[in-house]
Amino acid sequence: MDLSEELRAQHKRTFVKFFENENVNLKTEIKDMTDHKRRRLIINLSDLYNDKNGEGADLARRILYNPSEYMQPLCDAITEITRTCDPKYLKEGEQVLVGFEGPFVSRRVTPRELLSGFIGSMVCVEGIVTKCSLVRPKVVKSVHFCPSTGKFTAREYRDITSNMGLPTGSVYPTRDDSGNLLVTEYGLCQYKDHQTVSMQEVPENSAPGQLPRTVDVIVEDDLVDSCKPGDRVAIVGIYKALPGSSKGGVNGVFRTVLIANSVSLLNKEANAPIYTAEDINKIKKISERDDAFDLLANSLAPSIYGHSWIKKAVILLMLGGTEKNLKNGTHLRGDINMMMVGDPSVAKSQLLRAIMNIAPLAISTTGRVLLESD
Repeated sequence: MDLSEELRAQHKRTFVKFFENENVNLKTEIKDMTDHKRRRLIINLSDLYNDKNGEGADLARRILYNPSEYMQPLCDAITEITRTCDPKYLKEGEQVLVGFEGPFVSRRVTPRELLSGFIGSMVCVEGIVTKCSLVRPKVVKSVHFCPSTGKFTAREYRDITSNMGLPTGSVYPTRDDSGNLLVTEYGLCQYKDHQTVSMQEVPENSAPGQLPRTVDVIVEDDLVDSCKPGDRVAIVGIYKALPGSSKGGVNGVFRTVLIANSVSLLNKEANAPIYTAEDINKIKKISERDDAFDLLANSLAPSIYGHSWIKKAVILLMLGGTEKNLKNGTHLRGDINMMMVGDPSVAKSQLLRAIMNIAPLAISTTGRVLLESD
């Protein structure tokens, strides 16, 4: 739906009037955003639902159920208020991005629960990141110079994932309307970072006999590289259906993606420093011992007797090593792979379970699902 300028301006005035209300503590959050040099303001839904006049709850429902209509006017309103609070913070043409957090209640789902009823609305999806693509630039605006006329022309680009309006053509102009040759001024073009993330439901919560479901998430601008494979995250975004390319026929099956506006790590304690000064002193003392390797191996799953060489291999697997590049061009990896083979009931699974308790980012995957599906 391509919003008319009048409707967009009307929604913007509604948001500006609401956020200028004293009941909403938005200016404090904007000041915190400017102090930390960020361009994305995270709005907590609780602040909207707790509005005494009830207007905030109505706006929250509109944003959740029809984000394509209200997200861009909301960004315009936040940008205007930010320029009022700090006129020098944003450059000309820059805009504040908006994300959401808080209680999504029935709209907090897993990839398996993300069904067609949520298409076109905003949801919060929890899962574990399994794959992250490379961060690539995505053209937003191209500027071209015509040597014959000495004039500059600009063209904006929008795809199906944009909330700014209907998608535009992706054809890069090489000539103007009169047929004169155009030269692209790359220094004046505008780009934004673009990345695709695959998120899977937590394996241990998957239904027996079923493979974990996966959803593709598109993250852009400051959200790129905000998570890595193995992170358990809660991603808030707009669930959209993208039309597929059909060759000569009509295909009614659509590919769905989540357009993220907020990424929250659920395992922050795994990435935070957890070592005290006393722990560091003990680590230094252990490093001075000649039997430090044996001590680490014996400390891994002490309830399992023996298997010292297997435990040492697991320790090396978890700690990793240093990659090397030899003079002859040979590349030696720093990390190793390991395969344990043994008779039943020799504590293979118990040893892996002990690793799960030690490594917070470890993912447990078994062949039980495949065996049950045969």
